[in-house]
Amino acid sequence: MDFKDEIRQFAKRVDRLLPQIKTEEATKTSLVMPFLKILGYDVFDPFEVQPEFIADIGIKKGEKVDYAILREDKPVILIECKHYADGLDPHNSQLFRYFHTTEAKFGLLTNGVEYRFYTDLVTPNKMDEKPFFEFKIMDIKDNEVSELRKFHKTEFDLESISSVASELKYFMS
Repeated sequence: MDFKDEIRQFAKRVDRLLPQIKTEEATKTSLVMPFLKILGYDVFDPFEVQPEFIADIGIKKGEKVDYAILREDKPVILIECKHYADGLDPHNSQLFRYFHTTEAKFGLLTNGVEYRFYTDLVTPNKMDEKPFFEFKIMDIKDNEVSELRKFHKTEFDLESISSVASELKYFMS
């Protein structure tokens, strides 16, 4: 099965699972972890996907982002998750705080249905207020699947995605 088919199949599964998902933890287990697996990441390998990644903020110690995708022991994508029924707008500030305390280049805010990808195009090491790429899994379009594929483990290239992020941000403005 190719990537596009996996995403389409996952979208159908999400729609079927939603009535059964009662908590944020269930959202992570039933929606976010399978999504990361489709992107080629081993969610059970803490050298690759680290749950509750510590992103200390100044004197506030023990702050944790839900997941960090690691490359060579360094975070490249921080992932903050919310319950599928929660809107994402009030929560980007939480990801914003974590972003600048790490070396991660990308942030993902998701409720398992809606996915928002952020980077630091405006000011280096400071997450942009607006995502450069966003989609709803159950309404994902072919061009969005193509952009999402760039985040697949086998295709992930920091410079390439940063360049695409700049282009996408321009088109979304």
